Amino acid sequence: MTEASDHTDGGDHTDGGDSTDEGNGVELGLALRALRRRADLSQRQLAERSGVPQPTLARIESGRAINPRFRTVERLARAAGGQLAIGTPTVISGITEPTPVPHDDMRDEAGRRYPAHLDVWPVHEPRDWPGAWWAEWYRLPPERYPLPLPPAAYELNRRYRDNRRWGAEVQRTAQVRRVFGNDLPATSWRYVAELPDGKLVGELRAHERSPFLEFGEWHPGMPEREMVLDGVLVDARYRRLGLGRRLVTALIAGMREAGIDDAAATAEGFGIELLLACGFAIEGQRPAALRLGRPGKRCFS
Repeated sequence: MTEASDHTDGGDHTDGGDSTDEGNGVELGLALRALRRRADLSQRQLAERSGVPQPTLARIESGRAINPRFRTVERLARAAGGQLAIGTPTVISGITEPTPVPHDDMRDEAGRRYPAHLDVWPVHEPRDWPGAWWAEWYRLPPERYPLPLPPAAYELNRRYRDNRRWGAEVQRTAQVRRVFGNDLPATSWRYVAELPDGKLVGELRAHERSPFLEFGEWHPGMPEREMVLDGVLVDARYRRLGLGRRLVTALIAGMREAGIDDAAATAEGFGIELLLACGFAIEGQRPAALRLGRPGKRCFS
């Protein structure tokens, strides 16, 4: 991981900053950058695949090559997995809905674009910069930072990039919904997190109860109904993507709509952090934590 101005990545920055000409040259350059990002190729890698010199590719992407040769553009498009369609105007196709490079409006300290095929994020504090977290810079006041923070950072390891994009796609497409059915008791609440293909990747179960029936007597301010969170489960591969929080948030919204304001839960480990992030608070009095093991086996808590 590194800040872009410290790594040219095969000349992926445009030459001479951002000076570009208006017109189709810029649109062609943006289309090539979008194709290259989809193929996860740096300028150097695309140049090697296509046989087009990297400086030529850089000029086309920056919009400074106003009238590049048709054969040159065709070789670049095909090498990046796209196709060249002839029409009015001439366009590069191959992307169902051409997706611009999301960080194309960001510039490094020299005014250059960041590599199109990488995922770039702004650095606002040391936590955002991989070069600082391991040294725990975030524990220092800004005036004591040993190095100035870069404007942005990105991940060079392709495996990490692929995982990051896969996670972003799951976050974008996963749906959370409440399950209703005749096999569920009227006081039972069930929510699931599903992918577009119907794969179940998370589940939450809860139930309503009457505090009056539990304690046997009524106290001032005691709610008539409250929710008990039985458990939240997320597939191990899909954890750390916010699905558990979305499930809990959906339950809170549903119970509030039903006129239930109070909820109780017991948790441990990361479950405590999840519920605290969703608005729960730790009570002074709570049930004891118990564990059952095999006979003769010592239990650890």
